[in-house]
Amino acid sequence: MLRLTEELLTATMNEQYTPREIETNAQQYWQEHDSFKAQEDQSREKFYCLSMFPYPSGRLHMGHVRNYTIGDVISRYQRMQGKNVLQPMGWDAFGLPAENAAIKNNVAPAKWTYENIDYMRDQLRRMGFGYDWSRELATCHPEYYRWEQWFFTRLLEKGLVYKKEAEVNWDPVDQTVLANEQVIDGRGWRSGAIVERKKIPQWFLKITDYADQLLDDIEKLEHWPEQVRTMQRNWIGRSQGVELCFHVEGNGDLEVFTTRPDTLMGVTYVAVAAQHPLALKAAQNNPELATFIEECRHTKVAEADMATMEKKGMPLGIEATHPLTGEKVPVWTANFVLMDYGSGAVMSVPGHDQRDWEFAKKYGLPIKQVIAPTDSNQSVDLEKEAFTDKGVLVNSGDFDDLEFDVAFKAIAKELSNKGRGKITIHYRLRDWGVSRQRYWGAPIPVVNCRSCGSVPVPQDQLPVLLPEDVAFDGVGSPIKKMDSFINTSCPKCGGAAERETDTFDTFMESSWYFARYASRFSGDKMLDPTSANYWLPVDQYIGGIEHAILHLLYSRFYHKLLRDEGLVDSDEPFTRLLCQGMVLADSYYYEDAQGGKVWVSPTEVEIDTDDKGRITAARRKSDGLPLTHDGMSKMSKSKNNGIDPQVMIDRYGADTVRLFMMFAAPPEQSLEWSDSGVEGAHRFLRRLWKQVHDHLAEGVQVSEITTDSLTDAQRELRLKVHETIQKVSDDIERRQTFNTAIAAIMELSNSISRFVDASEQGRAVMREALETAVLLLSPIVPHFSHELWQQLGHDDAILHSDWPVVDKQALVRASIEMVVQVNGKLRAKINVAADADEDVILHLALAEENVQKHMEGKAIRKKIVVPGKLVNIVVG
Repeated sequence: MLRLTEELLTATMNEQYTPREIETNAQQYWQEHDSFKAQEDQSREKFYCLSMFPYPSGRLHMGHVRNYTIGDVISRYQRMQGKNVLQPMGWDAFGLPAENAAIKNNVAPAKWTYENIDYMRDQLRRMGFGYDWSRELATCHPEYYRWEQWFFTRLLEKGLVYKKEAEVNWDPVDQTVLANEQVIDGRGWRSGAIVERKKIPQWFLKITDYADQLLDDIEKLEHWPEQVRTMQRNWIGRSQGVELCFHVEGNGDLEVFTTRPDTLMGVTYVAVAAQHPLALKAAQNNPELATFIEECRHTKVAEADMATMEKKGMPLGIEATHPLTGEKVPVWTANFVLMDYGSGAVMSVPGHDQRDWEFAKKYGLPIKQVIAPTDSNQSVDLEKEAFTDKGVLVNSGDFDDLEFDVAFKAIAKELSNKGRGKITIHYRLRDWGVSRQRYWGAPIPVVNCRSCGSVPVPQDQLPVLLPEDVAFDGVGSPIKKMDSFINTSCPKCGGAAERETDTFDTFMESSWYFARYASRFSGDKMLDPTSANYWLPVDQYIGGIEHAILHLLYSRFYHKLLRDEGLVDSDEPFTRLLCQGMVLADSYYYEDAQGGKVWVSPTEVEIDTDDKGRITAARRKSDGLPLTHDGMSKMSKSKNNGIDPQVMIDRYGADTVRLFMMFAAPPEQSLEWSDSGVEGAHRFLRRLWKQVHDHLAEGVQVSEITTDSLTDAQRELRLKVHETIQKVSDDIERRQTFNTAIAAIMELSNSISRFVDASEQGRAVMREALETAVLLLSPIVPHFSHELWQQLGHDDAILHSDWPVVDKQALVRASIEMVVQVNGKLRAKINVAADADEDVILHLALAEENVQKHMEGKAIRKKIVVPGKLVNIVVG
C-alpha cells in the first residue's frame, strides 16, 4: 500500500474540517469517474438496493433524507463487500399534487413537475447519494408509460382487464371526480359543492385472480417485517364460509355470505346496501326511503370508518324467508352495508355481532341468543352487548349442543341438501380499479368504437401521448374537452371513434418501476429478460410503513403479471424490506382571535429548558410572543414543524445530517429531530478529523504491525479495533441497527484518544485504528471518509476499498481482568493470563492484600472460580 511523503502529508492535511469544500470535491470525483454506474456482470454477485422513489413535490423533506440515507449506507456497505451494486433513482411524477399546483400557480402540471425534478435531483446529489443516474426515469415520460400502456393491452387480451360501473366522488360544480382526500366534510375541496356518489364506467385489473398466490407467497417473504406481512394477509382476507340464500317473495333469492353459519338460527333481520336493487325498488313508492338513500349517496364511507360511524337504516317493507326454518325476517337498508363488498347484503345476528346488536338496539329489532359459552361459569347479558365468541349452539333446534366446527359443517350440509347454500372461499380483496378521471396521468390505451366496442390501441401506435401544453383550470380534465385528443379512428374497423379520456391510477406506474430500472436501456421492449433477471428481485427495499398494503401489494401482483408474460423469472419483487420510522420534531403554536391554532416553525422559536433538557417555555424569536409547546409530532406542513434539509446541509454539511439520521434512532423507529443531536454529530466528525490530522502531523511513516511483539496497550487497542469491525459488520449486515454501529465507532474513537504511544509499533497500531474508523464510517459519511482516506496516503478512492476483515488473533486477549470476592463481596481485581489455569488464578487471588485482610483469622470453606469472570472465596 503506497504512502504519501511526510512533506505532502503535512502540507495537504487541513487542521480544520471544512465540509463544503470536502463534499464538493468528493461529489466531483464521483461524477467524473461515473463511480456508481452499474453494469450486468454474470461473474459477480449482484446487490440491488432500492429506496421508494419520491413524488417531485419541489423540495426534499427530512423523511426523504432518512429513507435515502438508509439505502445509501446499505448500498455502499454491500459495495465494500465486493458485490456488484445497483442503486437507481427516479420520480413518481404523475398525480394529483401537480394538478393542484397548476391551479394555484397558473402553470401547466408538466412544467411544474420537470422544474421540481431538476431542483430535487440537485438536492439528492448534494446529499452524496451514490445513485446510478444513467438509469434515472420519470413516470410522466412517454418512454416509460408507453410500456405500461402496452402491458395493459396484453392484459386486456388475456382477459385480466374488464370495465364495469363503479361509484366515485363527483363534484357537480367542477364536473370532476375527487379523490377521497379531496372530500372535506362532504364537500369538494375547491368548489365547496356537496359531493355526490356517482356511478361511472371504470377499468379494473383482476387482482382477485391472483389472491391465493399473493396470500401463499407471503410465506416466502421471510425478510419482511411481520407487521407488514400480517397487514397484507388481512387485506387479502381469505376466509372460508357459507354462501346462502334468503328468498324474498316477488324478488327472487337474496344471497349473503357468512363466516359464522353457526349463528344462522339467530338471524332476526337482513340488511342491504342503500344502492341495492331491493332498496332502490322499495324507494320508488316511499319518499322517506328515497331521501335516506339519497343521503347515503352523498356520504363518503371508507371501510375503516365503519366501526365508529353512527349506524342508520330504514325498513324496506318486505320480508325474507329463512333458508332453514322458513321464518320471515324483515329486510332493512343500512348505511354500514357496502354495495361494492360481496352481494351488498348481510344476514344480521344481533345476539352475536356487535354492529348488528347496535343497529337492533337502536331500531327495536329482536335479539336472540343462539350461542352459549363453552365455559358454564361465563355469563352472557345480551342487554349490555353481543356475545361474539364461538361456543355451543342453543335455541337452534337439531343443532343444539354442537360446537363451532361441527355446527359449521352440519349447517352447511343442511343448506346444501336443501339447495340453499354451499361452503365457499371469499376474499376481502377487491379487483383493482385503475381508471382515474384526472388529467395528469398516463392515458389508458383504449379506443371506444360504436361498432367494435372498447378496442386496445395497437403496439405500433403507442404511446398514446398525454398532451402536456394545456390550460388547466381545475374544472374537469383538459383532455376530456380536447377534440384533437379524443377524435380518432378505430384500429379494428377504421371507423370514427373516440379515445378513452381516463388516465391510469398512479399506483400503476409505481408497481413496476423497480423492474424498468433493471432494464433501463431496452428501448424496443418493456423489459429485457436477461438484464431484468440479473438484477431482480430487489435485494433490499426501503420505504415507509404507510405503503405496507397498497403499493407493496400492487407491486407484488404486477411482478407476477410480468412473470406470467415471460419478462421476469422471480415470483416476488422484493427480498428484504425495511420500513423506516417517521421523523418527528417539536411543534409550537399560538391561538388567533378566533381560537384557531397558528403554528410557528421551530426555527423561529426560542426555548427554555430544565436541568433534564425538557422544554419549560417557548416564545417567538421575532417579538417574544409566548407559544404553546405541542410536543413532538411528525414533520408536516400542517404543523409547520418541518426542518429544511438544505439549511442543515449549508450549516453543517451533508455528512453531519447523514450521521445524525443514522445515529438518532434505530431505522424502523421514529426519529426525534434534535438540534443538539446534530451539533453532537458534527463535533464527532471534527474530533475524528483532528485525530487523523494530529497523527499525520507527527510526520512519521508507519511500518507493518508485528503482532508478536506488541505491548499490552497496543494489543488492547487492536482488540478494540477488531471488536469494532465485528460489531459494526453484524449491526449493518444482519441487524440493520445503524445507530449501534455508529456508537461502536464512537467508542473506538474514544479508545484512540486514550492511546498515547509514539513508538514505531504504537504508530502502526494507531494507523490501523484510524483507517478502520474511516473505513467503517465510509458508507455513512462518504465525503468525509473519501477525503481522510486520501490524506492517510491511499492512491485509490475509499469507494473501491474492501470492508475491513476481523483478525481473529487480535480478538484473543493476552490477559483478562477478574473480580475477586470474599463471601460474595468485591475485595480486589486481578489481571491474569487469558489461558491461566485455576491454580494460577487462585494463587494470584489469594495473594491480594485486601483479600488476605478480609480472610484473616477465618477458615477457607470453599473456592469458586468462574473462568474469565470472578473468584469467590467463602470463609467462616
